[in-house]
Amino acid sequence: MANLVVHFEIHASDPQRLIDFYSGLFGWRFTRAGEMPYWVIETGEGAIGAEAPGHGINGGLTQRDGPPPGPGAPVNGSDLVVGIDGEVDGMFARAIELGATESVPPTDMTGIGRIAYLIDPDGNLFGILSPVLSDGTNVMDAVGARSV
Repeated sequence: MANLVVHFEIHASDPQRLIDFYSGLFGWRFTRAGEMPYWVIETGEGAIGAEAPGHGINGGLTQRDGPPPGPGAPVNGSDLVVGIDGEVDGMFARAIELGATESVPPTDMTGIGRIAYLIDPDGNLFGILSPVLSDGTNVMDAVGARSV
């Protein structure tokens, strides 16, 4: 397992606000790690763990040590893109309902899928990606057809 990303962290000015947001949007489970302001994030079945290599990763949510990024500020650090089973447009709309703001609207990317970027309620940029394009074509089906 060389050079693979195995964990991510989200910084939060108001941790409970982001716990509510991400659990409501993706169904992630958050568990407080002792007394420190840190929560372990379980992203779902199939994520990497001590017992199995997995197909995704789990993460953590930690108390932000300064002010959140201001509107229009450049990304300071990294962003994450979450692969989803459903269609991007519905998940994008749900994120907006839960308090996110639009960064990049849902867009088809040839050979990759449909992607969108949002800013969570604390100013963090994140993306959502599905292999299903707006016309219903699943790019993974095309990859499978090429590899036969």
